[in-house]
Amino acid sequence: MRRILSIFVFAIMLAGCSSNASTEKQHAGGEKTVKAELQSTSSQKDSTDDYQPNSQVTDDRSLLKVGQTFSDDKGKAVLKDIKQVNKTYKIGDVELTVKEMKLIHLRPDYSMIDYFHELTHDEEFDFVKVFVDIKNTSSKKVNVAPIALMKTNTGETFDWNKDIYLEELNGELEGGAEKSGNLGFIVNASSGHAHDKEADKKKAEIKWIEITTSDVFDHNHKKISDAQKIKIKF
Repeated sequence: MRRILSIFVFAIMLAGCSSNASTEKQHAGGEKTVKAELQSTSSQKDSTDDYQPNSQVTDDRSLLKVGQTFSDDKGKAVLKDIKQVNKTYKIGDVELTVKEMKLIHLRPDYSMIDYFHELTHDEEFDFVKVFVDIKNTSSKKVNVAPIALMKTNTGETFDWNKDIYLEELNGELEGGAEKSGNLGFIVNASSGHAHDKEADKKKAEIKWIEITTSDVFDHNHKKISDAQKIKIKF
């Protein structure tokens, strides 16, 4: 585990530059009717307001109550659970603020099926999404990832390369710089074989997640701070 976290930054430096370019797609058609009321809360009058909708995943910012839905040209999302976290964690000179966590059921538009196909063969699925803000409080460049590993109470474990948002939150962070955005992981994805529906329903009950950040490295790729584990309950 320690070795995985230590080599993490080196891997993303090679892969990060091309990940977004290879996943950009043109979309046509799809529902554009908002199924949920847009509500304002003081906890969301921050970096989430400036967030630009992801090019792969349906925008969920209006989903603030369980059962609300939203449709756009990327698919239809239903909010299954939500936790306003708003807590800041120190990883050396890096401040990681977890704004919110959501459990969302997504039915992607047909145009997006190929994008998700490598992670699941399901036509619709649940995923856990975390909105974070990450800030370098020092004057020197660092390398860090807000989520290198994530696991759930159901026993599933995900590493950083299974993130569905690909919003370039991992990697270099200049002195005094700050980034905000989403990271999300498909949970309880089927393997393509027949499943007992009742068993799947019980397995899908996500009660908590545990985030493991990467170690923090300096500009010479020397570790300067250890990774941190963060457990968040719905």
